[in-house]
Amino acid sequence: MTTQFRFIVEKADPTCSARTGVLHTPHGDIPTPVFAPVGTQATVKTLTPDELVDMGATLILANTYHLYLRPGADVIARLGGLHQFMGWSGPILTDSGGFQVFSLATLRKGSDEGVVFRSHIDGSEHFLSPEKAVTIQEQLGADIIMALDECPDPMDYTYNKAALERTHLWAERCLKAHQRADQALFGILQGGIFPDLRRESARFLTSLNFAGYAIGGLSVGEPKTKTWETLEITVPLLPADKPRYLMGVGSPEDLFEGVERGVDIFDCVLPTRLARNGAVFTSQGRLNLRKAQFAEDPAPIEEGCGCYTCRHFSRAYLRHLYKAGEILGLRLNSIHNLHFLLDLMRRIRTAITENSFGQLKKSFLTHYTPANDQGRRRQDLARRRGKTA
Repeated sequence: MTTQFRFIVEKADPTCSARTGVLHTPHGDIPTPVFAPVGTQATVKTLTPDELVDMGATLILANTYHLYLRPGADVIARLGGLHQFMGWSGPILTDSGGFQVFSLATLRKGSDEGVVFRSHIDGSEHFLSPEKAVTIQEQLGADIIMALDECPDPMDYTYNKAALERTHLWAERCLKAHQRADQALFGILQGGIFPDLRRESARFLTSLNFAGYAIGGLSVGEPKTKTWETLEITVPLLPADKPRYLMGVGSPEDLFEGVERGVDIFDCVLPTRLARNGAVFTSQGRLNLRKAQFAEDPAPIEEGCGCYTCRHFSRAYLRHLYKAGEILGLRLNSIHNLHFLLDLMRRIRTAITENSFGQLKKSFLTHYTPANDQGRRRQDLARRRGKTA
């Protein structure tokens, strides 16, 4: 890790792999484990930076693919970089664009040199190489940037084997292309659900001495049992003194499982996507505010919640806003959902420090009924792959 970045493990749970730490960056310290709200288009949907700070956000994720296509990395660079452009003074993480290229673009042709793809916005043709992925992220100016990787179907061994070799080749080229000392470059492990490929990926990428390691290719439709089995194989092979980032995971029950297995950083679009569809987190599970049973419910989303939404508005009002198509409803639901996850991560950090993580997890999951997202995830992945075939 560069001299401007330091990761310090402060407390390790004696009964599992959960740990707390601090990731020092040029734009501030990140207490870990941490959940990063997703700001795909240089904005966390409907929320201001001040609102995110007030609810305790310390890291935001922005999307390289989308910002490259619109407004353009060169435009953002000329306007002072991503922090100034979006008015966020804290740490930012950008992905490499690989997942979106392989799942969202309307056409893609990959080779060891890179990938040719057509924009999902206007059909224009582009070429993304490992070097270009790094250059774009250096123009954006995020604190943490990602190496370019190929994102295969996690259940297809042949595809994963070939994609792993390409991902490793691209990782080496990303390291050679990386110039900015004020940015930490993370490598991304792939290998699907296959133990031998995950071990191979961990061995190779750790030999390159990245500043941190992201675990990609999970939570994209595979059974949850396979997700956790893969983490249990992978995480122990990663350096203890480097941050570990599990990409695309953010449901409350999954945060507990990831933390228990030693993950430090999480991100997911789930809280804001659910909010836009009238669904909100509670300590009992999700509520679907679209249901008629909430039409005259005077209670807040959750009694005792300290978020702005719960302090001021009822379930009945939030349902009314959703049914009326009012933007305020999306904002208020998003405020609650992000507050819920950020507060949960704060409680998890405190519990690890106090040697009570196991008790917190048991207590939380005893009362919480998880939603089944696996079917939706598989359908979403199939739909995206169908568009790119």
